[in-house]
Amino acid sequence: MGRMNIWVKRAFICVCVLIGIISTLLLAITLFGHGHFHQSEEIDKMLPGITVLYVLEAATLALSIFGVYGARKEKKWAVILFSVGMSLASLYLFAACVKGYQSKHKMEELSRKEDLAMMPFSGAKQKDIEEMYYFQANFKCCGLVQGYQDWGTDIPLSCLCSDEDSTHFKCVAPGNNTRFVNHYPNSNLSEDDDHKALMDEHMLVFKEPCLPILLSFMGYAMSLMIGTLVALNTLWDIGVALAITILCQMRRKVDVPPVIFTSQPPQYRELCDTAESV
Repeated sequence: MGRMNIWVKRAFICVCVLIGIISTLLLAITLFGHGHFHQSEEIDKMLPGITVLYVLEAATLALSIFGVYGARKEKKWAVILFSVGMSLASLYLFAACVKGYQSKHKMEELSRKEDLAMMPFSGAKQKDIEEMYYFQANFKCCGLVQGYQDWGTDIPLSCLCSDEDSTHFKCVAPGNNTRFVNHYPNSNLSEDDDHKALMDEHMLVFKEPCLPILLSFMGYAMSLMIGTLVALNTLWDIGVALAITILCQMRRKVDVPPVIFTSQPPQYRELCDTAESV
């Protein structure tokens, strides 16, 4: 590539290709998430954030294409467009990382309040009860704050601790006045189904409440997300640094003295004669 360092060019192209691949994957994930939450009640609140993701991912994908084109064809305008665009995107992503880190504890407290709003479970919505069944079955916990006691006398089967679970998780025996129900409370079942229960004095339930586990999982998920954004931001910064390096190499001028060839022999004899006459 003329005066451009070949290794810088290759590194820049590799970074641009990697940015393009990541942007394509993120765009596909955003499309999938948009379709998944399209029927959700909270889609109106999520739509502005989804729109920002569409714009950011599509822009970085287009910029990566311009970067590869500019490096291969030695087009300054394409490399400049990449460096300016990626610099703006990197600043926006950095601000998002800082804002996400600052709002981490606030989000955890908001999630805590939303989870506690489900209690008491006897008056909870069907959707909230189904979510609790899912959490209890997957995180091996029961209730939110006080364990199985949050459910009163009707303990759901998702709290049931099997013999295999008891070797890995803390389990306790519920009170004598409790029973295991095999359906969601407040569900549209018949009266006969409503009284179906499992009674066994040897049955155990998970001891740990779900709220601390849910908050810990949410904090870990937010930390992972922020770490991923920081890594992505670092990759963008590397691309910008390589683009600036390429622009500097494009503008560098190497002064080479002109070489003039002539067909006439040098006048050595005349010089010698001149020296003798002196």
